[in-house]
Amino acid sequence: MNQVKVDDRLKEVFRAVFEDEELQVAGSTTAADVEGWDSVAHINLIFAIEEEFGIQFSSRELEEIRNVGDLQAIISQRAP
Repeated sequence: MNQVKVDDRLKEVFRAVFEDEELQVAGSTTAADVEGWDSVAHINLIFAIEEEFGIQFSSRELEEIRNVGDLQAIISQRAP
């Protein structure tokens, strides 16, 4: 999938989950950078991403995600 398209769609998912239309995320963004990104928000975010992109993260992938860039890389490789 085109990286720009992934980035744009992923930003929209973040904005919806965190209910912030102005939220900006970059590859280096982590949970510590986003207000309200706690464990519950993380679960909601992962579910929303899986739904948006038609993928399901494996347990191993979830363990390896450290920032938004890691999410982008997995989505780019796996999304139809």
